[in-house]
Amino acid sequence: MQNAETNRIENKERLNEDFEQEVIAFLNYREGGAIYVGINKNGQPVGIDDIDQVQLQIKDRIKHNIQPSTLGLFDVVVETIDNTDVIKVIISSGTEKPYYLRKKGRTPEGCYIRVGSSKERMTERMIDDMYSKRIKNTLKEIDSPRQELTFNQLKIYYEEHNLKLNDNFLQNLDLLTSEGKYNYNAFLLADENNVSIKLVKYLGNNKLELLENLEFGNRCLITATQRILERLDVENTTYAKIEYFGRKEQEKIDSRALKEAVINAIVHNDYSYGNSPIIELYSDRIEITSAGGLPQELSQEEFLEGVTAPRNKELIRVFKDVELIENIGSGVLRILDAYDKSCFKFMEHFLRVSFKYKENPFEYDDTATIESSKLGSKKSSKLAVSEKQILELCKAEKSLKEIAQYFGYSDVYKFKNNYINQLLEQGKLQMTIPDKPKSRNQKYISK
Repeated sequence: MQNAETNRIENKERLNEDFEQEVIAFLNYREGGAIYVGINKNGQPVGIDDIDQVQLQIKDRIKHNIQPSTLGLFDVVVETIDNTDVIKVIISSGTEKPYYLRKKGRTPEGCYIRVGSSKERMTERMIDDMYSKRIKNTLKEIDSPRQELTFNQLKIYYEEHNLKLNDNFLQNLDLLTSEGKYNYNAFLLADENNVSIKLVKYLGNNKLELLENLEFGNRCLITATQRILERLDVENTTYAKIEYFGRKEQEKIDSRALKEAVINAIVHNDYSYGNSPIIELYSDRIEITSAGGLPQELSQEEFLEGVTAPRNKELIRVFKDVELIENIGSGVLRILDAYDKSCFKFMEHFLRVSFKYKENPFEYDDTATIESSKLGSKKSSKLAVSEKQILELCKAEKSLKEIAQYFGYSDVYKFKNNYINQLLEQGKLQMTIPDKPKSRNQKYISK
């Protein structure tokens, strides 16, 4: 299979000296793009000798050789093409254009942009014009309403993912303004804040009768997000039927698409005017609304094709670090795997996702059941999990996905947080590749 170069795809047989220039060209391009390393100019995969080492080099070069900060604007993943592993670097359109080579500065020698299927140097006029249009109200430069903040919850989430926040984490995560004050990103991720996300439940298919009006927040945005996902997990029901050849299931809402929609709304919300996302549950649908509309003059067509232009790149970086986001730019496409484009409603100042509930396919079958997915429910479609069961299963090496699916969990990261991490800490379970805890080949085995 050939992987042809386009306006959004660049192929490189190896990591060469002009790699940063290609990255900058995509950062300055309104649609972003992807660079494949390990594919020649003819689009044929040739592979990479030391793929782990090259991934580290790519991350290091992007972080240290390009300005302004690229935090939250790129992702490095391994992709298999024709049975050959190559590296895919996904690059979002930047929010602080123009980007440039650190050693060359904001000059024609340091600034590049994508034109067709190649990069070109920018002229001084292009640079000045792009700089004049730079978004000014980024959360990075908005002072936190409070300047006495603590980040204990954030540190715990990082430790749970085998990451450690060192003494420079405020600078590394861009939680300070250029004047050294806590910025609004810091406020959102602090242990205490006054930002809440509403979850409202109505009796019918309109807003006439209110059943519940809940608020999740006033704490670290990651904690608030997890509480919302847990509550929606309870609200989502599974239609199930046991047949001769096995169990048939259908969720009321596709859980993967629902999670993506919620996280997208939270990390892409425009918090600069004091608005927060709102989640509304009706008798026939769920609606998730975020403030700010489409970012960076992105068109609806580009948005639906998965073009990435993040509004809050610092939040995206943190959410990816704690594995609430898998790959940058994949959320919309995952939603469209389960629902058609009509689920999105674009407004001038808001973006809404609406999921119609799926009908029960076993409605008239006396042998079928409707089950809550709430943890611990007697009707749960997930098995009750004990340490003994996990350790018994892992007498033979098992991947995280294999373990989670065995017990009926689709959200492997939530399962890992709830069960696997504790067993690792207790020394009852061990990783097969302990020096690379996030390796895609990682498995677990009982001690």
